[in-house]
Amino acid sequence: MTVDSVRPEVPEARELSVPPLAGGGVPVLGHGWKLVRDPLGFLARLRDHGDVVRLRMGPKTVYAVTTPALTGALALSPDYEIGGPLWESLEGLLGKQGVATANGALHRRQRRTIQPAFRADAIPEYGPIMEEESKAFAERWESGATVDCTSESFRVAVRVAARCLLRGRFMDERAERLSLALTTVFHGMYRRMVVPAGPLYRLPLPSIRAFDRALADLHALVDEIIDERRASGQKPDDLLTALLEAKNDDGDPIGEQEIHDQVVAILTPGSETIASTIMWLLQVLTEHPEHADKVAAEVRSVAGDRPVGFGDVRKLSYTNNVIVEAMRLRPAVWILTRRAVAETELGGYRIPAGADIVYSPYAIQRDPRSYREHLDFDPDRWLPERSEDIPKYAMRPFSVGNRKCPSDHFSMALLSLITATLASRWHFEQVSGSSDATRVGITLRPHRLRLRARPRQEDPV
Repeated sequence: MTVDSVRPEVPEARELSVPPLAGGGVPVLGHGWKLVRDPLGFLARLRDHGDVVRLRMGPKTVYAVTTPALTGALALSPDYEIGGPLWESLEGLLGKQGVATANGALHRRQRRTIQPAFRADAIPEYGPIMEEESKAFAERWESGATVDCTSESFRVAVRVAARCLLRGRFMDERAERLSLALTTVFHGMYRRMVVPAGPLYRLPLPSIRAFDRALADLHALVDEIIDERRASGQKPDDLLTALLEAKNDDGDPIGEQEIHDQVVAILTPGSETIASTIMWLLQVLTEHPEHADKVAAEVRSVAGDRPVGFGDVRKLSYTNNVIVEAMRLRPAVWILTRRAVAETELGGYRIPAGADIVYSPYAIQRDPRSYREHLDFDPDRWLPERSEDIPKYAMRPFSVGNRKCPSDHFSMALLSLITATLASRWHFEQVSGSSDATRVGITLRPHRLRLRARPRQEDPV
């Protein structure tokens, strides 16, 4: 399928209609208050009102897309680019010169710079580091001791990213700083996205001051990494070296701000989404011990008595299906936005130039129109003979088209290795004070997941 084959054509013989307006808006805030109070439920119900629905976000009109086919058209059509309230809020973290927020020629050049680090044939080079960190993650659990899954999940996600992509001597203290800062920053950015109150966010309120401090610490952390590399005089074959030696289209070195923004884009969204997914996988292994047992059995059948390794990942098909099903029900990235670069048509409706479009992978991936027993955790729905019945764009955790996440193979290899390592070694249970309720920010994660582990070798024979 080509881009042209999914680009909507504007009919000439009739005037396109305006999408229906969702109910329940309030003066000034529009539907933003619902996205604050019950964002997941609100977005999941929008398809009942149409394939494309208008929302009011403060003074702005936003168009919500609710079907798998239209989200695919949106992602593949050149009529839409990265933009809208999500990306505007993220620019405070990611800057305007990173690969996550750039468009056009800048984005294409940046993709060329970072893509070699994520080629499929480059991923095995990271295998030993992934194995070491997965093993260390599993060994930090002690039988009967309580573990804070938020800090531990960030710890392993940040360490792997730093060691593989930046070759950094990343200490646990930095990973903890990143975890704490991201929790505050992403929550504040979500508020700014759904309630665009502008100048009010400059008031000296405690929550706003905490947001500003956390954001400053994130950027200081990135400067430390860049300064440390330059001071070392070393040039390992990694992504940071590629950025430090990258040239712009005129052949000159790229600017300091672009280097900074690119490192931010490597460390923060990637660590946040991987850490959130690890938390949900821990929740799955706890809530569904029968699936954890099947993962452990698969690991034994593949690896025998030795520790599971990177070379085993491709053989862990059931483990992979557990991960995909966890990402279906609890996607870290649950909301995305785009902006129309020209007047166009989507789903039979007119979309004006400059309009913002929003869609929710969470809602798409839980839609009963696409999935039987849509709320059941069922890894076998991803078996080849069953998955062919799922609509084409109903599950695209790494997106498609020119905005497809370049680290998809990297991320899946790491998640498979961590899941296999943990499930083959431990049983998990929640402890008093733990909460696996969904915490909504720019990403989804368990609110406060605290687990206790029991070794599998204590299982009765």
